[in-house]
Amino acid sequence: QFHRHSPWDCFATFRMRSQVYKPLIQLCKSGTQKTSKYQLQAAGFSRRQASLNQVRCASSISRISSSPLFNNKESKRINGRSQFWTIETSAKVADQEVETVDYSSIPLPTSDESDDLLRIRHTTAHVMAMAVQSLYKDAKCTIGPWIERGFYYDFERPVPFLDKDLRRIYKEMGKIIRKDLPLIREEVTREEAARRIKEVNEPFKLEILEGLQEPITIYHIGDQWWDLCAGPHVESTGKLCQAGTKLESIAGAYWRGDEKREQLQRIYGTAWESKEQLEAYQHFKAEAARRDHRKLGQELGLFSIKDTTGGGLVYWHPNGAMCRHIIENFWKNIHLDQGYDLIYSPHVAKLDLWKTSGHFDFYKENMYQAMTVEDESYQLKPMNCPFHIEVFKDGMVSYKDLPVRYAELGTVYRYEKSGTMHGLFRVRGFTQDDGHIFCLPSQITEEILGTLNLTEEILSTFGFSEYEIFLSTRPEKSVGSDEIWNQAEVALRDALDAKGWAYEVDEGGGAFYGPKIDLKIKDAIGRKWQCSTIQVDFNLPERFKLVYKDSDQERRQPIMIHRAIFGSLERFFGILTENFAGEFPLWLSPTQMHVLPVTNAHLESAQETARKMKAKGLRVKVITGLRLGKAIRNAETTKIPLMAIIGDKEVESGELTVRSRSQGDLGSLPVDQVIDKMLEVVETKSHTMAFDVIDV
Repeated sequence: QFHRHSPWDCFATFRMRSQVYKPLIQLCKSGTQKTSKYQLQAAGFSRRQASLNQVRCASSISRISSSPLFNNKESKRINGRSQFWTIETSAKVADQEVETVDYSSIPLPTSDESDDLLRIRHTTAHVMAMAVQSLYKDAKCTIGPWIERGFYYDFERPVPFLDKDLRRIYKEMGKIIRKDLPLIREEVTREEAARRIKEVNEPFKLEILEGLQEPITIYHIGDQWWDLCAGPHVESTGKLCQAGTKLESIAGAYWRGDEKREQLQRIYGTAWESKEQLEAYQHFKAEAARRDHRKLGQELGLFSIKDTTGGGLVYWHPNGAMCRHIIENFWKNIHLDQGYDLIYSPHVAKLDLWKTSGHFDFYKENMYQAMTVEDESYQLKPMNCPFHIEVFKDGMVSYKDLPVRYAELGTVYRYEKSGTMHGLFRVRGFTQDDGHIFCLPSQITEEILGTLNLTEEILSTFGFSEYEIFLSTRPEKSVGSDEIWNQAEVALRDALDAKGWAYEVDEGGGAFYGPKIDLKIKDAIGRKWQCSTIQVDFNLPERFKLVYKDSDQERRQPIMIHRAIFGSLERFFGILTENFAGEFPLWLSPTQMHVLPVTNAHLESAQETARKMKAKGLRVKVITGLRLGKAIRNAETTKIPLMAIIGDKEVESGELTVRSRSQGDLGSLPVDQVIDKMLEVVETKSHTMAFDVIDV
């Protein structure tokens, strides 16, 4: 099947299917010009693959495989077709121009970042719904919004949609787009809208209508289809790029998100301004899938979540638990250095505590049912705040004692519907890195600035240096006086200005109890994650009657500041895992080195080397019972930063042959030098992968 294509086309195919490529290269290296189907079968090809055609370009592929062009990952395009393989630079091979495609240079805005893409995605959702109802007369429409990088539409239909239906729908969408039908906005009365909805028998739209405010608007696609909608949309379907549109998947959903209501079918799609953007997005999604923390968590022995024992409850396996231990120790030490006191609090409390805090009234749907203990009601804690307040209340505090800073890695429990949970990102039991500061009104700016500095120091240690900052101000419904709100908002602005961070203001987006700062971090592939939050609180000090004595011995109410830097350990560790694609830097890796004796004769020397390293606090393992090649492959698969090989030469010289995950072979180095370099990387918490600081 390969002789019809150029060597580069064959190479790309084989590179993408390495199980086919590797045995073929072995045959190529023998200089074979024409390979029989029996040789191919012996090399590992299936009978069908071997029988399709003999390989006539093997020697050409062999030359390519030995070329220096063979070794760096880039995305390339040949004759307009997108291919992925390993190559270093553009070159002219077999009379074909190989042109680099740098997907990182193609912007992929979210719907919030691009009004044009928001309109495109919203209109594409309508076009998809029109196509569905043209093909499947039994489909009822519900809602079809844009989402971050795409859209979806929910349908009620007695027959399940299949993947082949997506192809039919996509083809029908193309017809609608090519007709260049206008999008027409029409304002109607509530009564007229209800009449039209009943006329086309769309019961879900009737329910939507009941919750809409005036004006009621309808958007028409030409004179062929309409939907109850507030917009916005593009001018006509011809403004959409079908080559930049893809229907991605089918999922289940409940009407209004209520599992007691009708079950619907949701079709997800994505829409872009060009084919190139869609290709870049597909490349982005493939990279995100490679980094998926749920997959890596299983492959690397980090964690598991078992439905048999309770969804959303995390089991930290030894490797993940070691990472968590390292993160927790770092977190505790840096907080102690910054003047925080560490505290621990219970996992349950009497229900009265949560009534006083207001959580029982305002947060009840996220709390588990109370339990009865000796005729009293107890509640699993959804928050740590009330416990920190109880610690603060033990004893009268003077203004001279303020600020008081408490920090706790406190585990909380919140009810999440089963359909909303997602790996470590959304669970039912998680550990917050909670901190609470009790201070004077005049100390707010200083404490906020200190918290921003601490946040930057912690996040940058883990390699996060690009942030988006949002300042949310007083909403319509709030507690506290105008004076204290103004003072708090000015304090937050002054702290951000002093820090020199650019920020966006979300007018009216604050909590009812005070203004806040939210911080998003950007990961290695450009995704943004909500992470840190800093909130000023006037509500809980009032509810719990917190006081301190001022300089006149008068009782005053302190300001309370909530802050979490990771958000939760579970979610932050999921983000870390995906950011590093499981290749944690040396200081954070659960195992830092595998020591590999070549034979059992070298085992004693390997064990002595490991003991010496462990005595210095390094995390190493001696790997036995495997052939050297297999041990190296296992270390690479499990993303071990370093390997040290010990054979006759190493035993005699007292050196180690070191192999780095990121650099490959580093040559022979004295044991003490290896230890010193490892300790240096660990001490500095270098962001570089593994052992890049070694001088070779």
